[in-house]
Amino acid sequence: MKAMSKQELASAAGVSIDTLRRWLEPYSGELQQMGYKPNMRILPPRIVQFICEKLCIDV
Repeated sequence: MKAMSKQELASAAGVSIDTLRRWLEPYSGELQQMGYKPNMRILPPRIVQFICEKLCIDV
């Protein structure tokens, strides 16, 4: 897994960034423990992997 922007991740899922943010809300606690902040533009590889696994996004 590599670092990705939210835009790249949203495109891989076929949705807008706003939709991706809504999809991430249930996982906010886990993401914050991993170092995620809502204003991040580039997501580190471990967070990208977590999101892809939880939301079944194939990148």
